[in-house]
Amino acid sequence: MSVLYPSTSISLPISTTGTRLGFLGCQGFLLQKNSEKVNSKVVRFLPIECSKDRNRELVPSPNAIDKKLSKKAGKKEHHLWKKRDSSGSGQKAFHLVRIVSELPNEKEAIYGALDEWSAWEAEFPLIAASKALVILRKRNQWLRVIQVAKWLLSKGQGLTMGTYDTLLLAFDMDKRVDEAESLWKIILHTHTRSVSKRLFSRMITLYDHHGMPDKIIEVFADMEELGVRPDEDTIRKVRHAFQKLGQEDKVKLLLSKYRPKWKYLHFNGEQVRVRRDVWDG
Repeated sequence: MSVLYPSTSISLPISTTGTRLGFLGCQGFLLQKNSEKVNSKVVRFLPIECSKDRNRELVPSPNAIDKKLSKKAGKKEHHLWKKRDSSGSGQKAFHLVRIVSELPNEKEAIYGALDEWSAWEAEFPLIAASKALVILRKRNQWLRVIQVAKWLLSKGQGLTMGTYDTLLLAFDMDKRVDEAESLWKIILHTHTRSVSKRLFSRMITLYDHHGMPDKIIEVFADMEELGVRPDEDTIRKVRHAFQKLGQEDKVKLLLSKYRPKWKYLHFNGEQVRVRRDVWDG
């Protein structure tokens, strides 16, 4: 089978297996085969862009290449925020931990050393400081956690729920209930509608550790007012607080409103969900 190129009088052979055809001129066609009508010798031609080179091969048009490059470049231009450079943050964090561990428990000495540690940075080393807090927390160095976290907040950095949670935990472990209450009031005043369930649970756990059931009820009241649903551990601590205060009627209301209908048990090595009222009844 052969096909006659429209602009020339040359008859070119067509392979029944190929789908592309090149020509000597600057014009060309893409040959497509209709698989259903191959026997009737029906073919279809689609125009394509090409340019002529020494080897007389089809070369993509420069305009198409420019369009692809412009699209790729455009995707890299839109950024909602500037990404912080985290290179070397791990070494900086360990250096910070080593510095504060060797200092006396004086605010001036701690803050002076921390200021000196961050003085030569192009931008505030928030990532390294956050990693240092994690290291100190794992080592149970609660006094150093409090010092570094307070220094961060004094610089207007690290104003996140994670930093607040770490600082409240450090206050709890270091038995600084008054400072924890002061920080909690600031958090409620500043982030009224965005206080997480985790922070509410942290404060309830703090008051539970120090045997303050009335304070647990106050935090739970704020929790209900803001529409934050407590988890199962928080429900248990609030129930014990009501029981200590002799308010059994509120215990029933609490369980009827927040107690989950289902509980999970381990049976034959698998986790099984059962209805709580049937299992307890």
